[in-house]
Amino acid sequence: MSWPVLYDRPYMRERPAGEPWSATMVIIVANTVVFLLQSLADIRPESQLAALLRHATLVPGELAHGAVWQLLTFQFMHDGLIHLGINCLVLYLFGRSLEAALGRRTFWQLYLATGALGGLLQAACAWVFPGHFGPGGTVGASAGVSGLVAAFAMMNRGAPITLLFPPVTLRATHLLIVLFVMDFLGVLQRGSTVAHAAHLGGMLGGVAYVRFLLGRPRGRRAWHWPKIGIMRRRPTVVVMAAPAPKFRVSREPRAERPVELPPEEFMQQEVDPILDKISSKGIHSLTERERRILEAAGRKITR
Repeated sequence: MSWPVLYDRPYMRERPAGEPWSATMVIIVANTVVFLLQSLADIRPESQLAALLRHATLVPGELAHGAVWQLLTFQFMHDGLIHLGINCLVLYLFGRSLEAALGRRTFWQLYLATGALGGLLQAACAWVFPGHFGPGGTVGASAGVSGLVAAFAMMNRGAPITLLFPPVTLRATHLLIVLFVMDFLGVLQRGSTVAHAAHLGGMLGGVAYVRFLLGRPRGRRAWHWPKIGIMRRRPTVVVMAAPAPKFRVSREPRAERPVELPPEEFMQQEVDPILDKISSKGIHSLTERERRILEAAGRKITR
């Protein structure tokens, strides 16, 4: 008799009916809707919609005169389909696991705060060096996305991340260093059309948020870091199948881990009740022991 695979179960790949959308999906949908509105506004540049969206762009001169809402609104606007697609892809790959580890509310705070900080740094650079950065506006979710990448690297420093272009695998902290250096060099480039300062601000905000505001989790248990790789056969761009969280907890004795049972009994006695619990109460309801059982199931599936 063949035993079931975790990612074949419906509630491991579909959102239960009635469950609210994740913050990650809300942001992706919002970015897409705003981009469609931008496309409509481009057709009729004299319309009220076009005028409204122009005030949503982060413009250093307008921000200096009190348009503080632009630090929020610019994060949902994009300059082209490729710009939108790249930001949403990276947001999806990093956002799901971060949101599961931090919770919906903290995730929103992290994303919007780092995005606003990135926009503020971009505007400040334009104020101080107007000839170098120019007075043009800034749009894009990349500041907040950079904050998510930095937070992921700080919380999960040893995680292997595989890039599609170029096809290399780096530790999360090494990737963060590479991105930081690239954006720092980009800031030095005069007249660049990429908001490198906003990326730097987002990354610095993500590092600071984890370091000073989140700190070390209190109590015995560490971050609830879901092993997303259990649900997927082969991640495509970013591999986060076996992260190594910085904040670990003491392990139970080896004898308490039920991993030596035959596959069928192991699934029926240990894994099935846990999957039923996820279906009814969500993944956050799992105990540390139940999470390790799922990890063991993932290793058995791989073998």
